[in-house]
Amino acid sequence: MGSFVALLRAVNVGGTGKLPMSELKAMCEDLGFAAVRTYIASGNVVFTSRKSEAAIKSALEQRLHAYAGAPVGVLVRSAAEMAQVATDNPFPKAAPNRTVAIFLDKAPPADALSGIRGQKNEELRLGRREIYVHYGDGMGTSKLVIPAAKTGTARNMNTIATLARMAAEL
Repeated sequence: MGSFVALLRAVNVGGTGKLPMSELKAMCEDLGFAAVRTYIASGNVVFTSRKSEAAIKSALEQRLHAYAGAPVGVLVRSAAEMAQVATDNPFPKAAPNRTVAIFLDKAPPADALSGIRGQKNEELRLGRREIYVHYGDGMGTSKLVIPAAKTGTARNMNTIATLARMAAEL
């Protein structure tokens, strides 16, 4: 049985996609996931499962679509992959709350950073299945647009470290 982290897109952010974490936990348990734990109300859940990453993603997206009446994107990582995302952070000296990994389903294309707009002092680097961004002035005032990240979901380094630790403890 493997340990996994599922990250939901656009859940409980800016007043959209309301989903109580108790509902998310119950959905995961109904899908047969074990040791289910959520972390903060922005769609983060850790659990164990015998299913593959693709099967977990598919099952959870179908269940969330039925619940919400609209598609909800889900990005899945194994516990080891989540730990690797934290280790691979190309901005280790930067404030962890101003540094994010944008999780993607597959490796970003080599030209993923060529179409960005609104960049000021943000720094970007490509990862395995992530795009790392350090927001020098914070995300709140940033006008950065990354077209290659449109279907991804971002988590800051504090959240990533916590989720990696939670998944490793399962």
